[in-house]
Amino acid sequence: MTRRVRKAVFPVAGLGTRLLPATKSVPKEMLTIVDRPLIQYAIDEAREAGIEQMIFVTGRGKSSLDDYFDIAFELETTMSGKGKSLDPLAPSRSGFGEIVSVRQQQPLGLGHAVWCARDIVGDEPFAVLLPDELMLGRPNCLAQMVEAYEKVGGNVVAALEVPASETHKYGVIEPGSTDGRLTEIRAMVEKPPQGTAPSNLMLPGRYILQPEVMGQLDSQETGAGGEIQLTDAMARLIGKQPFNAFLFDGQRHDCGSASGFVIANIALALERDDVAPKVRDYLGGL
Repeated sequence: MTRRVRKAVFPVAGLGTRLLPATKSVPKEMLTIVDRPLIQYAIDEAREAGIEQMIFVTGRGKSSLDDYFDIAFELETTMSGKGKSLDPLAPSRSGFGEIVSVRQQQPLGLGHAVWCARDIVGDEPFAVLLPDELMLGRPNCLAQMVEAYEKVGGNVVAALEVPASETHKYGVIEPGSTDGRLTEIRAMVEKPPQGTAPSNLMLPGRYILQPEVMGQLDSQETGAGGEIQLTDAMARLIGKQPFNAFLFDGQRHDCGSASGFVIANIALALERDDVAPKVRDYLGGL
């Protein structure tokens, strides 16, 4: 039987250099898409998928992430005193023990960030979500992955097709046999040189992993960019554990770039009945 996925790791210690100067003092994950910060969308996705404990891997200057999910006593008291509804704040409230934080003291890569959560993850399977990758679908990306995981077990990573000209930007899989939306992973490579990628299936930042990957990360071996790569640790487990890529049914927005951030705001604004009319009027007048 597959063990249920109860915990999720959110690597949120990055510096957000592609969005400077905004991210000089505001964490990238706290930048808003319409009226919710990116981290809220990621937490909502995890909650819908049945995740019970969220593990933030933070760095210096990221305390606002924890503050956001805390009770805002002064704000709530003032709103209540003026007869205003507190319903808009409901998603930003966390239950006791739902969110915990651990500090990544050096920016040594995604693999290192995940490894920093090893003592909290323990010996359980866990999810990893990159909040600047905004994944939109019904059901959402992680919920789709959990459903697939409960059927096949092992390790399941989200995959999306990209043009061959863009594969050098991402982690890419070497595909094997395919069963519906699941594709066997024979190998993985992080940011392969232009023209050498084994496929056009990239990893957009959603993973369900077995705890043994932490043991692979113990070596602190560096890879592409001189960083400790999660992709490399997963690749070393292929052949020892089942690995499948799940072709996500939905949309992806790279909100770590300025263009992706703007496009995501427009896309989500057009889905909101209270916002879309004015946005459409503006776009139509351009």
